[in-house]
Order: sequence, then structure tokens, then C-alpha cells
Amino acid sequence: MLTVTIISQKGGAGKTTLAIHLAVAACAAGLPTVIVDTDPQATASRWGKWRNGADPDVIDCASHSLLPDKLAALDQAGAAFAVIDTPPAADIMAREACRAASLLLLPCRPRAFDLDAIRTTAELAKASGKPAFVVFMAGPPRAGVLYPEAEGVVRQIGLEVAPVMLPERAAFHHSVAEGKAAGETEPNGKAAADVARLWKWVGKQANVIPRKHASKVA
Repeated sequence: MLTVTIISQKGGAGKTTLAIHLAVAACAAGLPTVIVDTDPQATASRWGKWRNGADPDVIDCASHSLLPDKLAALDQAGAAFAVIDTPPAADIMAREACRAASLLLLPCRPRAFDLDAIRTTAELAKASGKPAFVVFMAGPPRAGVLYPEAEGVVRQIGLEVAPVMLPERAAFHHSVAEGKAAGETEPNGKAAADVARLWKWVGKQANVIPRKHASKVA
């Protein structure tokens, strides 16, 4: 089971937005998918309830000690892709989620305060020894100087930057409020295209082979 852990020590970085959209993309690719919500704010879990039973499944995991067993059970149940949405703090849960990951994604706005705050997240990612990439979120769709400068800061910290970002687009906000993802509400829109490119890149990192699977992960 491919497990992607999404970490950021700064609130409002876009963790849940990233988790939701990757999970929906994985479902569309035919992978039995689950979001594991370890954040006490339970934003992903609320979104899951708004979907009225539609995939992907969203499960809560309030205790770090339960996370390994829950992931093992999901793997045994046939899940092919799991996204772990973590709390905005370098606590035991975040560290456990990093240990469980195949790949770490660090959402970050390309702004000075956010880039400075990512240093703590970078330490957590490096300590895990897992492949880790910063994903720029909620920035302007076009900014000739902003992104190269932000990427330079990230590289100085010692992290890599994903070649695909999810810039600020209204579809991300509108779709989530409806219990959906951008690709479901505006399948031909720019936000959906952004997510499709990101999912394709994530798949290459983990050699994901999309496969049709009708069963729902319990």
C-alpha cells in the first residue's frame, strides 16, 4: 500500500486540501483509497461526512499508537493508496505518520512567513529518512519571480520541490465546501488539471499502476 503523509507545522498551509484532492484523484485512477485523519480538528473527516458515503473512505485516528495497526488493517483489507492528514504540530502523531509513509509531501504557501515556518517541518521530514517534497499551495497561478525565489529558499533548507503546484483557484474552495473535489465539480477546469498533473507525478514517484477495483475499503 502506497502511503503518502502530508505534514506542515503551520496551520493554513493546505494539508487537508492536498490530502482530499490526491485521494479523489487516486479513486478516479481506480485505486482503493482511504484518507487517515489524524488531525484533532478533523477537517477531512467532516468533508468525508459531507460526501454521503462516496469514496474515498475517511477514517479517524486520534492516537499515534493506533496508527500502525490501522494502516496494517487497511492494507490487509485491500487499500492501495492511503493519505495521512496530520496535525499542525511536530508532535508524536506527526512523527509516527512520517515513519509510516512511503512519501512525504509538505504543502507550503510561497510566502516569507510560510517558508520560514517550514524549517521545523523540514527537520521532521529529514529525521524520517523518507523521500520528501515541498508542494507550493495557494500562490498566484503566474508569478515569474516568486516561485524561483521560493524554490531557492526551500533548497537552502535542504528539501526538494515538487514540479507541480496547486495555485490559488476558486474551484478548490467551492468544491470542498460541497463535499467534493475540484475535478468532480469542474472536471474541465484549471484546478482539476493541476491535480491531475500532481497525481501523475506522485504516481511516478511510487510507481503507481492505476487499476480498476470496484470494492470499497472498509
